[in-house]
Amino acid sequence: MSKSAFFRLCRILVDGGFLIETQNVPVKESVALFLHVLAHNTKFRVLGGTYIRSIDTISRHFNLVLRAILKMTSTYIKRPATSQAHRWGYFTDCVGAIDGTHIDVTVPQSEQGRYRNRKQAITTNVLGVCDADMKFVYVLPGWEGSASDSRVLRNALEREDCFEVPIGKNF
Repeated sequence: MSKSAFFRLCRILVDGGFLIETQNVPVKESVALFLHVLAHNTKFRVLGGTYIRSIDTISRHFNLVLRAILKMTSTYIKRPATSQAHRWGYFTDCVGAIDGTHIDVTVPQSEQGRYRNRKQAITTNVLGVCDADMKFVYVLPGWEGSASDSRVLRNALEREDCFEVPIGKNF
């Protein structure tokens, strides 16, 4: 990530009211440690030495930034105002595509059974929904690799922040 993109992300999080400065940890540091964990799969204990913070503080600020990013999704992920189905010929009343993918993850030995998929890889199951313009309109990450696609889809339809298909339309 470039410096300008990093500073822009921090500014968006603060100006949008998604993340507020705390007394002891600046927003830029919170976002930096969050991105460090995501990019390098770094353990909080290792970051404690890098940022000279307790594991509790790192965990708390990681979760604050994660919640802020999740709150932003409704601002930056929008459903199309009109259907683009006319571009796809036979797919009348279809407004997009839905699919799942498995992403390799590292989890503690005790949890590996839940994350082992049918090909015996340790993964997380992610559901993605795109509109006809190939833009993501809904993403549901975090399911164990052993979870079936139908189970993940059912959860996406039942959640508080659920994926909703417009009436009379199909995905």
